[in-house]
Amino acid sequence: MRVLLVAEGSDTAHSTALVDRLRASGHTTSLVHTRQAALAGAAGADLVLLDLELTDRDALELCRDLSRADEVAVICYTRQPGELDRVLALQAGSDDCLVRPFGLNELTARIEAVTRRVHPRHAPGSAAVLRGALRLDRRSRQVLLSGRPIAVTRAEFDLLLLLAAEPDGTVPRGTALERIRSGGSARPGRTLDTHVSSLRRKLGAKSWIVTVHGVGLRLGHGPED
Repeated sequence: MRVLLVAEGSDTAHSTALVDRLRASGHTTSLVHTRQAALAGAAGADLVLLDLELTDRDALELCRDLSRADEVAVICYTRQPGELDRVLALQAGSDDCLVRPFGLNELTARIEAVTRRVHPRHAPGSAAVLRGALRLDRRSRQVLLSGRPIAVTRAEFDLLLLLAAEPDGTVPRGTALERIRSGGSARPGRTLDTHVSSLRRKLGAKSWIVTVHGVGLRLGHGPED
């Protein structure tokens, strides 16, 4: 996804770290510091992440202008813990608003939720399925992690796709096993746990596939940076 970060120029440490984290999550990310640059860059972005502390004119006015573009989503963020900034941002047309400090997992989840509403082509019903740094391409059956191809078996891809289709829920173990078997992708002697263990190893973290004891499996977001 193409993300445009519009941040206060004096807050370089936070904005630079945020850009690095977004890029590590697989997003093509650009950073600008002025209203004019934001309006110019928004045309090539899927989502704008807007700092409400922006001093180059009123950030809320900029939010209103950005929200008029049907093809771009807007998420604002603020340092203020009260609800006033969040209410004003939502009234100005922001699709969501976060309070600093926020973690990568929360930011990723908010981006995904907004994307499902504003850009349904990126949602789990389309050719490309996104979950943080993880990208699944239905057409090519390719898995990318932070832009790096991950070699998976047919069964492993089917399992990941099934979990990605339930981004906020848990897939029962029986359902996951049936998906692998029905697709003809299971190798003799390989259990569901074997496939899960192999995927965790290839993706580099156990947190990508979470075991909900007594229920089933769900797709996680990977490790925090």
